[in-house]
Amino acid sequence: MIARRSSLWLPVLGGAAAAILVAVLGGSMTDLGPWYQALQKPSWQPPGWLFGPAWTLIFALAAASGIIAWRNAVTDAQREWIIGLFAINGTLNVVWSMLFFRFQRPDWALIESAFLWLSVLIPIIVFSRYSKTSSWLLVPYLAWVTFAAFLNWEIVRLNGPFGGP
Repeated sequence: MIARRSSLWLPVLGGAAAAILVAVLGGSMTDLGPWYQALQKPSWQPPGWLFGPAWTLIFALAAASGIIAWRNAVTDAQREWIIGLFAINGTLNVVWSMLFFRFQRPDWALIESAFLWLSVLIPIIVFSRYSKTSSWLLVPYLAWVTFAAFLNWEIVRLNGPFGGP
């Protein structure tokens, strides 16, 4: 019975740790200093304070989605596929922040946002095999990435070209 209980908590701890790792890495890439402040932004950009809570909620929902899908998967191969999809998504999430903020290339980040978007859509489709709830928990993430891509596009439009002398 003890082994059974610990095996139930393993995906919860792993999912939480992965979500925290991605959040910390992405946050460490985010620099809201003078370069970012100087960018022209659309009037409809949300206030800065909203981004932290939004990402916290999105990562919590994504972790819950992964845990549910992982628990409902039947084989180890299915569980590895679920973990792989999250690893790809987490990597793309951090890379977007690196491109936009560290490299100061919103144009490159905009291109990468298409891959990030797909890395959310694909788990929505795949996870529906295991749990509809798991899929639905990722819909806010897809909506936020869609919104963020439009915001990224508008910043590129208002400020480009990038990478010049």
